[in-house]
Amino acid sequence: MQPTRRSLLMAAGLAATGGLARPGLAATRWQFATPYQDTNFHTKNVRAFVEDIQKATNGELAIQLHTNQSLLPMPQIKRGVQSGQVQLGEILSSAYGNEDAFFEVDGIPLLAPSFEAAAKLQVLARPFIEARFQRSGLMTLYTVPWPPGGFYSNAPIANLEALKGSRFRTFNAMTNRFATLIQASPTLVQASEVPQAFATGVINGMVTSAATGVDTQAWDYCKVYTPVNFTYTNNLIFVSRRAFEALPAAQQAAVREAAVKAQARGLEMARAAEKEAQDTLAARGIQVLQPSEALKQGLQKISATMTDEWVSRTGEDGKKLIDAYRAG
Repeated sequence: MQPTRRSLLMAAGLAATGGLARPGLAATRWQFATPYQDTNFHTKNVRAFVEDIQKATNGELAIQLHTNQSLLPMPQIKRGVQSGQVQLGEILSSAYGNEDAFFEVDGIPLLAPSFEAAAKLQVLARPFIEARFQRSGLMTLYTVPWPPGGFYSNAPIANLEALKGSRFRTFNAMTNRFATLIQASPTLVQASEVPQAFATGVINGMVTSAATGVDTQAWDYCKVYTPVNFTYTNNLIFVSRRAFEALPAAQQAAVREAAVKAQARGLEMARAAEKEAQDTLAARGIQVLQPSEALKQGLQKISATMTDEWVSRTGEDGKKLIDAYRAG
């Protein structure tokens, strides 16, 4: 009999209070909810992060990792950490734009069109994001970008007109707005549900990373991948501030040090994942087609519109960030 989510959460609560600790061992036990498959590079990086902490603390801080939304679906992870159901969480930060538009900055198409630009934008954005998390009783630990997004389709995409009227998969407010601007029909679908959504005709196009394409075996539902460096959206790993501050100083330092390592390691893993994933798509029979000039120009116009809209929604903080980013 499979355990219910309720029973898993009850077990998590017991673990967090020491209910599952081994006799004679005064270990602190944390629960960590993540949304992606075990094969995903983000999850592999998270596992290494957990191992680094447990090694540095000699197991005195024990962390149980729940991957692939097995404990909480991604839309509930942030609230789960805030409420104490779990102590650590991983989210796609831009998916929380409904809470605060500032979280959507890395979802603006082509604002940061390379890994270097994305890293620069994230460094500049981090103080603003940390301030918002602090107000929610949370603390950011590290961020790692996804490889850049490209279009998945069953026919070549010569320009944005080719996507007009399509049933376009979205995963955050920014992709929803993009779909609206290109006159497609936006349809919210979580990554784990993409294959079924394509198979049943719920969607017939999307923009996401090659890594997600591999995770979801895109060759079963698509014929063409067009890499366009759409966005380098960030996964954000965070902790309950209350849980973190309850740790001894040495354990706090171990968590911070492991986070620094995870951020650097994750960036290199993202770079490697981009090439590996595109090679896998091609080897599985998907045509990997470079974007036309018409498609690039159309995307640049959309990018300018969406950047201006984002600044208008985020006010002075948004303007400060974009000005700093553009200043070099």
